[in-house]
Amino acid sequence: MLAFWARSVVYGIVVAAVLLLTLPSLRTGQLVTDATLAQFEPEASLLSYNYAVRRASPAVVNIYTRRYSSENRLQLNAEGLGSGVIMSDKGYIVTNYHVVARADQIIVALQDGRISTAQLVGKDQRTDLAVVKIDLDSLPVIPFNESYDPAVGDVVLAIGNPYNLGQTTTFGIISATGRPGMSFNRQQDFLQTDAAINKGNSGGALVNSRGELVGINTASFQQATDTDTYGISFAIPYSLTVKIMQKLIADGRVIRGYIGVEGREVNPVMARLLDAEQLRGVLVASTEPNGPADRSGLKVNDLIIEIDNQPIGSFRSALDVVADNRPGSKVPFKVIREGQPLELLVTIGEEPTL
Repeated sequence: MLAFWARSVVYGIVVAAVLLLTLPSLRTGQLVTDATLAQFEPEASLLSYNYAVRRASPAVVNIYTRRYSSENRLQLNAEGLGSGVIMSDKGYIVTNYHVVARADQIIVALQDGRISTAQLVGKDQRTDLAVVKIDLDSLPVIPFNESYDPAVGDVVLAIGNPYNLGQTTTFGIISATGRPGMSFNRQQDFLQTDAAINKGNSGGALVNSRGELVGINTASFQQATDTDTYGISFAIPYSLTVKIMQKLIADGRVIRGYIGVEGREVNPVMARLLDAEQLRGVLVASTEPNGPADRSGLKVNDLIIEIDNQPIGSFRSALDVVADNRPGSKVPFKVIREGQPLELLVTIGEEPTL
């Protein structure tokens, strides 16, 4: 027994000696604590987007819609929910078309506890945007930065009212820009983000890390296509949102120019076949019979290189320039026809309603 205790004491002394040699801090009575580790990172700070949320969130509202009962025209039933963004201290709020399209009554709830009925100013199905107006004082307005250009990799926050849980913020990055192909709008470019956008987030704000408006949340890929996917959501860019909002406030609807053509982008092979030096432009594939383009003299296989003194590089850009012109205006078109330059004045028509 004595030999056993002697061996234990010797082993203990050996282990202690090894520890003292390998861990010098033990010789001065120091322990490695959180405070000790912190001295190696004196500039370390907590990464937070609280500032951005505090700037933007007061201007993001909850929107509730109600419809009259088909059995009782005096009874209003809850219809749906969504979000909106206060864009002006005059009470103009932007939301999604699909949030308010079928509503008989629109109710807006602010984050400060105030509640108000809203008047529908106008709606536009093509861009999935709508404008409503409330009559309240001292309204918080979402911060803007017109010089901000969204880029892939930028951090963004989606703020809204998912599933009526109350205001919620989700986090992600801009995954892509200029995304077309949504089921409800094949013509529109969207911002793609992996920030979660769920039912009720529609119409809410997508903001950057400074709390500035980047876009209006509209849908997730799953909502639009019934495909089981995650991390693919879409927002309507700020620049388009403001342009559509101003048109809805002015006219109650978006009046778009229209010429009635189908076209495709030119490529070098097509340019050689057309004997055209330009390697850009839009080739007219077809014209609507007796449509604005047809009546103005545009023909199939004309190569459109300029509209209203603006160079044209894609069919999308051609549509955008035409759409920005009021119906009835005469707009100069520069085309290449059978290898020869030609200028036409095209009278813009009004785009048919969807």
